[in-house]
Amino acid sequence: MGLKILRNPGRTTHAVNAEPNVIPFIDVMLVLLIIFMVAAPKPSTDLQVNLPAGPQLPASVLDLRATTVRVGAWGDFFIEGEAVSPAQFRTRLLSIALARNPNPSGDLVHLFGEAEIRLSADQAVSYDTVFAAVEEIGAAGFHKVHLIVGDADA
Repeated sequence: MGLKILRNPGRTTHAVNAEPNVIPFIDVMLVLLIIFMVAAPKPSTDLQVNLPAGPQLPASVLDLRATTVRVGAWGDFFIEGEAVSPAQFRTRLLSIALARNPNPSGDLVHLFGEAEIRLSADQAVSYDTVFAAVEEIGAAGFHKVHLIVGDADA
């Protein structure tokens, strides 16, 4: 008949909790996510889109024939199959494009803005030469240059 001594009467002892409290961690991560989303730079890509600026032109005005320019293996220019020297390239390109697209009103702005120049190059031609041809076409005043590419011979 021993006496029973009670320690801390009315108190219950809790076991040690070894699980981490992740709620504050999640709160901090969400705040950081919002900060980074706001502070992140916006993607800035420039894409040029040609939208119609005025009334629609009649179909007869838009029927422009494309002019073909070819750069030969040695960097020589051919406009519609005719060999042209680099010094005469701009003037010959303009005269041939005008001859292919007769314009009774003489509106060169329309010709420069709408006429297509199709550029092809020999496979042996360097990229710099092709790029120089594109720059020459742009310097002649034409805005639409289409590159014609083909499959390389195996």
